[in-house]
Amino acid sequence: MKLWVGITDSDWFQFCSEQKPDEVNFWQPSGEQAFKALQPGGLFLFKLHSPDNFIVGGGFFLRFTFLPARLAWEAFGQKNGVQSLSELLQRIRKYRRGEMEPNPTIGCSILTEPFYWPRERWIPIPTSWGKSIVRGKTYDSEHDEGRELFQQVHARLAATQSQGEQDVVRELDAPPAYGAEYLARARLGQGAFRVLVTDAYQRRCAITGEKTLPALDAAHIKPYSENGPHSVSNGLLLRSDWHRLYDGGYVTVTPEFRIEVSSRIREEFSNGRDYYAHHGSQLVVVPSDSWAMPSRQYLDWHNQNIYKT
Repeated sequence: MKLWVGITDSDWFQFCSEQKPDEVNFWQPSGEQAFKALQPGGLFLFKLHSPDNFIVGGGFFLRFTFLPARLAWEAFGQKNGVQSLSELLQRIRKYRRGEMEPNPTIGCSILTEPFYWPRERWIPIPTSWGKSIVRGKTYDSEHDEGRELFQQVHARLAATQSQGEQDVVRELDAPPAYGAEYLARARLGQGAFRVLVTDAYQRRCAITGEKTLPALDAAHIKPYSENGPHSVSNGLLLRSDWHRLYDGGYVTVTPEFRIEVSSRIREEFSNGRDYYAHHGSQLVVVPSDSWAMPSRQYLDWHNQNIYKT
Protein backbone atom coordinates (compact mmCIF):
# COMPACT_ATOMS: atom_id res chain seq x y z
CA MET A 1 0.00 0.00 0.00
CA LYS A 2 1.19 3.52 -0.81
CA LEU A 3 1.14 5.99 2.09
CA TRP A 4 1.38 9.75 1.85
CA VAL A 5 2.37 11.83 4.85
CA GLY A 6 1.01 15.34 4.26
CA ILE A 7 1.88 18.37 6.36
CA THR A 8 -0.92 20.35 7.99
CA ASP A 9 -1.27 22.87 10.80
CA SER A 10 -2.44 22.10 14.31
CA ASP A 11 -5.55 24.31 14.04
CA TRP A 12 -6.89 22.27 11.09
CA PHE A 13 -6.16 19.01 12.89
CA GLN A 14 -7.61 20.16 16.20
CA PHE A 15 -10.82 21.38 14.59
CA CYS A 16 -11.33 18.15 12.63
CA SER A 17 -10.48 15.94 15.61
CA GLU A 18 -13.19 17.69 17.65
CA GLN A 19 -15.81 17.52 14.86
CA LYS A 20 -14.97 13.93 13.78
CA PRO A 21 -16.53 14.26 10.30
CA ASP A 22 -17.07 11.28 7.99
CA GLU A 23 -14.93 12.97 5.30
CA VAL A 24 -12.53 15.90 5.09
CA ASN A 25 -11.15 18.25 2.49
CA PHE A 26 -7.39 18.39 3.01
CA TRP A 27 -6.96 21.59 1.03
CA GLN A 28 -3.87 23.40 -0.17
CA PRO A 29 -3.85 27.16 -0.75
CA SER A 30 -2.29 26.90 -4.21
CA GLY A 31 -4.55 26.31 -7.17
CA GLU A 32 -1.70 25.28 -9.43
CA GLN A 33 0.06 22.13 -8.22
CA ALA A 34 -1.91 18.89 -8.57
CA PHE A 35 -1.56 15.99 -6.12
CA LYS A 36 -0.56 12.76 -7.87
CA ALA A 37 1.13 10.73 -5.12
CA LEU A 38 -1.79 8.36 -4.40
CA GLN A 39 -4.43 6.43 -6.26
CA PRO A 40 -7.93 6.34 -4.76
CA GLY A 41 -7.78 4.02 -1.75
CA GLY A 42 -4.26 5.01 -0.70
CA LEU A 43 -3.56 5.90 2.92
CA PHE A 44 -3.18 9.66 3.50
CA LEU A 45 -1.60 10.55 6.87
CA PHE A 46 -1.47 13.89 8.69
CA LYS A 47 1.81 15.33 10.01
CA LEU A 48 1.86 18.55 11.99
CA HIS A 49 4.19 21.43 11.23
CA SER A 50 7.55 21.44 12.97
CA PRO A 51 8.36 21.38 15.87
CA ASP A 52 5.44 18.92 16.30
CA ASN A 53 7.13 16.29 14.15
CA PHE A 54 4.48 13.64 14.59
CA ILE A 55 1.92 11.78 12.47
CA VAL A 56 -1.40 12.41 14.20
CA GLY A 57 -4.12 10.77 12.07
CA GLY A 58 -5.18 10.19 8.49
CA GLY A 59 -7.79 8.88 6.08
CA PHE A 60 -8.26 7.19 2.71
CA PHE A 61 -7.65 9.22 -0.42
CA LEU A 62 -10.55 9.55 -2.87
CA ARG A 63 -9.86 12.35 -5.32
CA PHE A 64 -7.80 15.46 -5.92
CA THR A 65 -9.47 18.34 -7.70
CA PHE A 66 -9.28 22.11 -8.02
CA LEU A 67 -12.26 24.10 -6.73
CA PRO A 68 -13.05 27.76 -6.15
CA ALA A 69 -12.94 28.31 -2.40
CA ARG A 70 -16.64 29.17 -2.19
CA LEU A 71 -17.61 25.91 -3.91
CA ALA A 72 -15.26 23.97 -1.62
CA TRP A 73 -17.12 25.56 1.28
CA GLU A 74 -20.53 24.74 -0.22
CA ALA A 75 -19.49 21.13 -0.74
CA PHE A 76 -17.73 20.46 2.56
CA GLY A 77 -18.55 23.27 4.99
CA GLN A 78 -16.75 22.70 8.28
CA LYS A 79 -15.25 19.51 6.86
CA ASN A 80 -12.70 21.94 5.39
CA GLY A 81 -11.32 22.14 8.93
CA VAL A 82 -12.53 25.70 9.58
CA GLN A 83 -15.52 27.31 11.25
CA SER A 84 -16.71 29.47 8.33
CA LEU A 85 -16.11 30.54 4.74
CA SER A 86 -14.55 33.77 5.94
CA GLU A 87 -12.06 31.78 8.04
CA LEU A 88 -11.24 29.58 5.05
CA LEU A 89 -10.50 32.67 2.96
CA GLN A 90 -8.39 34.14 5.78
CA ARG A 91 -6.33 30.94 5.98
CA ILE A 92 -5.78 30.91 2.21
CA ARG A 93 -4.68 34.55 2.30
CA LYS A 94 -2.27 33.80 5.16
CA TYR A 95 -0.50 31.07 3.20
CA ARG A 96 -0.49 32.91 -0.12
CA ARG A 97 1.08 35.97 1.54
CA GLY A 98 -0.04 38.52 -0.97
CA GLU A 99 -2.87 39.81 -3.14
CA MET A 100 -5.65 37.31 -3.67
CA GLU A 101 -8.76 37.24 -5.85
CA PRO A 102 -12.13 37.20 -4.00
CA ASN A 103 -12.81 33.53 -4.81
CA PRO A 104 -9.42 31.82 -5.21
CA THR A 105 -9.04 28.33 -6.64
CA ILE A 106 -7.54 25.85 -4.17
CA GLY A 107 -6.33 22.27 -4.40
CA CYS A 108 -8.59 19.75 -2.67
CA SER A 109 -7.58 16.24 -1.57
CA ILE A 110 -10.83 14.52 -0.60
CA LEU A 111 -10.45 11.90 2.14
CA THR A 112 -12.94 9.42 3.52
CA GLU A 113 -13.07 7.57 6.87
CA PRO A 114 -10.66 9.99 8.57
CA PHE A 115 -9.22 9.22 12.00
CA TYR A 116 -7.58 11.43 14.64
CA TRP A 117 -5.39 10.28 17.50
CA PRO A 118 -4.89 11.73 20.99
CA ARG A 119 -1.36 12.91 21.68
CA GLU A 120 -0.27 9.75 23.45
CA ARG A 121 -0.80 7.79 20.21
CA TRP A 122 1.04 10.12 17.86
CA ILE A 123 3.76 8.51 15.73
CA PRO A 124 7.19 10.16 15.45
CA ILE A 125 8.09 10.89 11.83
CA PRO A 126 10.37 8.34 10.07
CA THR A 127 14.09 8.98 10.39
CA SER A 128 14.39 9.71 6.65
CA TRP A 129 12.11 12.74 6.90
CA GLY A 130 14.02 15.77 5.65
CA LYS A 131 13.79 19.28 7.08
CA SER A 132 13.34 20.70 3.58
CA ILE A 133 10.02 18.88 3.00
CA VAL A 134 7.22 21.44 2.82
CA ARG A 135 4.28 19.48 1.41
CA GLY A 136 4.70 15.78 2.22
CA LYS A 137 6.36 12.49 1.33
CA THR A 138 5.35 9.11 -0.07
CA TYR A 139 6.11 5.78 1.60
CA ASP A 140 5.45 2.22 0.42
CA SER A 141 4.43 -0.58 2.78
CA GLU A 142 6.42 -2.97 0.59
CA HIS A 143 9.64 -1.31 1.78
CA ASP A 144 11.13 -1.37 5.28
CA GLU A 145 10.41 2.17 6.45
CA GLY A 146 6.97 2.24 4.86
CA ARG A 147 6.16 -1.20 6.29
CA GLU A 148 7.10 -0.07 9.78
CA LEU A 149 4.96 3.06 9.45
CA PHE A 150 2.01 1.06 8.15
CA GLN A 151 2.32 -1.38 11.07
CA GLN A 152 2.37 1.47 13.57
CA VAL A 153 -0.77 2.97 12.05
CA HIS A 154 -2.50 -0.41 12.06
CA ALA A 155 -1.53 -1.10 15.68
CA ARG A 156 -2.88 2.23 16.91
CA LEU A 157 -6.16 1.79 15.09
CA ALA A 158 -6.56 -1.80 16.23
CA ALA A 159 -6.02 -0.79 19.87
CA THR A 160 -9.00 1.55 19.96
CA GLN A 161 -12.58 0.71 20.85
CA SER A 162 -13.97 3.35 18.49
CA GLN A 163 -16.40 1.83 15.99
CA GLY A 164 -15.24 4.20 13.27
CA GLU A 165 -11.61 3.29 13.73
CA GLN A 166 -12.47 -0.42 13.81
CA ASP A 167 -14.00 0.13 10.37
CA VAL A 168 -10.68 1.59 9.22
CA VAL A 169 -8.82 -1.46 10.57
CA ARG A 170 -11.07 -3.70 8.48
CA GLU A 171 -10.30 -1.50 5.48
CA LEU A 172 -6.56 -1.88 6.08
CA ASP A 173 -6.92 -5.64 6.50
CA ALA A 174 -8.99 -6.06 3.33
CA PRO A 175 -7.43 -7.06 0.00
CA PRO A 176 -5.99 -4.00 -1.76
CA ALA A 177 -8.42 -2.02 -3.88
CA TYR A 178 -7.21 1.08 -5.66
CA GLY A 179 -8.35 3.43 -8.38
CA ALA A 180 -11.74 2.82 -9.96
CA GLU A 181 -12.38 -0.29 -7.86
CA TYR A 182 -12.04 1.70 -4.65
CA LEU A 183 -14.13 4.62 -5.93
CA ALA A 184 -16.93 2.23 -6.89
CA ARG A 185 -17.28 0.82 -3.37
CA ALA A 186 -16.06 3.65 -1.12
CA ARG A 187 -18.46 5.06 1.46
CA LEU A 188 -18.83 8.63 0.30
CA GLY A 189 -20.02 11.62 2.26
CA GLN A 190 -22.13 14.39 0.74
CA GLY A 191 -19.12 16.52 -0.19
CA ALA A 192 -17.22 13.67 -1.86
CA PHE A 193 -20.40 12.69 -3.71
CA ARG A 194 -20.72 16.20 -5.09
CA VAL A 195 -17.08 16.40 -6.18
CA LEU A 196 -16.94 12.94 -7.76
CA VAL A 197 -20.21 13.39 -9.66
CA THR A 198 -19.08 16.84 -10.85
CA ASP A 199 -15.81 15.46 -12.18
CA ALA A 200 -17.40 12.29 -13.61
CA TYR A 201 -19.60 14.49 -15.86
CA GLN A 202 -16.62 16.65 -16.88
CA ARG A 203 -18.19 19.60 -15.03
CA ARG A 204 -21.06 19.82 -17.54
CA CYS A 205 -24.81 19.39 -17.07
CA ALA A 206 -25.82 15.94 -18.31
CA ILE A 207 -28.91 17.37 -20.06
CA THR A 208 -27.88 20.79 -21.38
CA GLY A 209 -24.07 20.69 -21.39
CA GLU A 210 -23.98 23.84 -19.22
CA LYS A 211 -20.43 24.49 -17.93
CA THR A 212 -20.97 27.27 -15.37
CA LEU A 213 -19.79 25.44 -12.27
CA PRO A 214 -21.76 27.39 -9.61
CA ALA A 215 -24.97 26.63 -11.55
CA LEU A 216 -24.44 22.85 -11.45
CA ASP A 217 -25.72 20.44 -8.79
CA ALA A 218 -24.92 16.81 -8.06
CA ALA A 219 -28.42 15.31 -8.00
CA HIS A 220 -29.29 11.99 -6.38
CA ILE A 221 -31.29 9.76 -8.70
CA LYS A 222 -32.82 7.93 -5.74
CA PRO A 223 -33.02 10.57 -2.99
CA TYR A 224 -30.84 10.21 0.06
CA SER A 225 -34.00 10.60 2.16
CA GLU A 226 -35.28 7.41 0.49
CA ASN A 227 -32.07 5.49 1.32
CA GLY A 228 -30.43 6.38 -1.95
CA PRO A 229 -26.65 6.18 -1.39
CA HIS A 230 -23.96 8.81 -1.89
CA SER A 231 -22.74 6.74 -4.83
CA VAL A 232 -21.59 8.21 -8.14
CA SER A 233 -23.79 5.67 -9.95
CA ASN A 234 -26.72 7.23 -8.06
CA GLY A 235 -25.87 10.70 -9.32
CA LEU A 236 -26.48 13.04 -12.24
CA LEU A 237 -24.86 16.45 -12.72
CA LEU A 238 -27.68 18.87 -13.53
CA ARG A 239 -28.12 22.58 -13.93
CA SER A 240 -29.90 23.81 -10.80
CA ASP A 241 -33.30 24.40 -12.47
CA TRP A 242 -33.23 20.92 -14.00
CA HIS A 243 -32.24 19.53 -10.61
CA ARG A 244 -35.35 21.03 -9.00
CA LEU A 245 -37.55 19.67 -11.78
CA TYR A 246 -35.91 16.25 -11.49
CA ASP A 247 -36.40 16.08 -7.73
CA GLY A 248 -40.00 17.27 -8.17
CA GLY A 249 -40.80 14.53 -10.69
CA TYR A 250 -41.36 16.85 -13.65
CA VAL A 251 -38.35 15.39 -15.48
CA THR A 252 -36.81 11.94 -15.55
CA VAL A 253 -34.07 10.01 -17.34
CA THR A 254 -34.83 6.54 -18.61
CA PRO A 255 -32.44 3.57 -18.24
CA GLU A 256 -31.54 4.20 -21.91
CA PHE A 257 -30.41 7.74 -20.91
CA ARG A 258 -33.33 9.37 -22.70
CA ILE A 259 -34.80 12.56 -21.23
CA GLU A 260 -38.54 12.70 -20.55
CA VAL A 261 -40.36 15.89 -19.57
CA SER A 262 -43.77 15.48 -17.95
CA SER A 263 -46.86 17.13 -19.36
CA ARG A 264 -47.54 18.26 -15.80
CA ILE A 265 -45.27 21.28 -16.26
CA ARG A 266 -47.59 22.67 -18.92
CA GLU A 267 -50.73 21.62 -17.04
CA GLU A 268 -49.66 23.07 -13.70
CA PHE A 269 -47.63 26.11 -14.77
CA SER A 270 -48.79 26.88 -18.33
CA ASN A 271 -45.21 27.03 -19.63
CA GLY A 272 -42.06 24.93 -19.98
CA ARG A 273 -41.21 25.40 -23.67
CA ASP A 274 -37.45 25.41 -23.05
CA TYR A 275 -37.69 22.14 -21.14
CA TYR A 276 -39.94 20.37 -23.64
CA ALA A 277 -37.31 21.06 -26.32
CA HIS A 278 -35.21 18.35 -24.63
CA HIS A 279 -38.00 15.76 -24.43
CA GLY A 280 -36.93 12.51 -26.11
CA SER A 281 -33.30 13.57 -26.44
CA GLN A 282 -30.35 11.60 -25.10
CA LEU A 283 -28.14 12.87 -22.30
CA VAL A 284 -25.41 15.01 -23.83
CA VAL A 285 -22.86 14.06 -21.17
CA VAL A 286 -22.34 10.70 -19.46
CA PRO A 287 -19.34 9.48 -17.45
CA SER A 288 -16.55 7.82 -19.39
CA ASP A 289 -15.85 5.34 -16.56
CA SER A 290 -18.17 2.34 -16.26
CA TRP A 291 -18.24 2.48 -12.44
CA ALA A 292 -19.61 6.05 -12.58
CA MET A 293 -22.41 5.44 -15.11
CA PRO A 294 -25.92 6.07 -13.75
CA SER A 295 -27.39 2.83 -12.46
CA ARG A 296 -30.36 1.28 -14.28
CA GLN A 297 -31.72 0.26 -10.88
CA TYR A 298 -31.82 3.84 -9.60
CA LEU A 299 -33.08 5.28 -12.90
CA ASP A 300 -35.93 2.73 -12.87
CA TRP A 301 -36.73 3.68 -9.28
CA HIS A 302 -37.00 7.37 -10.18
CA ASN A 303 -39.20 6.58 -13.19
CA GLN A 304 -41.54 4.45 -11.09
CA ASN A 305 -41.66 6.46 -7.86
CA ILE A 306 -40.91 10.13 -8.56
CA TYR A 307 -41.74 10.94 -12.18
CA LYS A 308 -45.17 12.51 -12.72
CA THR A 309 -46.76 10.82 -15.73
